[in-house]
Amino acid sequence: MQRKTPLCDCEVIHEEVVKRVRKNMPKEAEFCKLADLYKMFADTTRVRILWALSSEEMCVCDIAVLLGMTKSAISHQLRSLRFANLVKYDKRGKEVYYSLADNRVKEIFKKGFEHVR
Repeated sequence: MQRKTPLCDCEVIHEEVVKRVRKNMPKEAEFCKLADLYKMFADTTRVRILWALSSEEMCVCDIAVLLGMTKSAISHQLRSLRFANLVKYDKRGKEVYYSLADNRVKEIFKKGFEHVR
């Protein structure tokens, strides 16, 4: 049986509540940026990459083997994660190592798993 969402059956506007919330509401651009950030977590491959990088920095080859994917596919996802400021890289000779951009990313990831568990 599916539960119905309760609906308010009145026309009362609580103006003070609306004013308080509106006063602290972020700008539309910030909502867009946050939505874009969460879109990065909507792809299981990116989430698996982030999980791996939350454990240890890794090169593309290692991530590809770990996830059973091609280096090209992993590179494509890492590019998206880089543009979203979720991962960073360090080039050492011919090798490129990826890691989470900072501890905030690790916390976001950790909180997400706490929520789903």
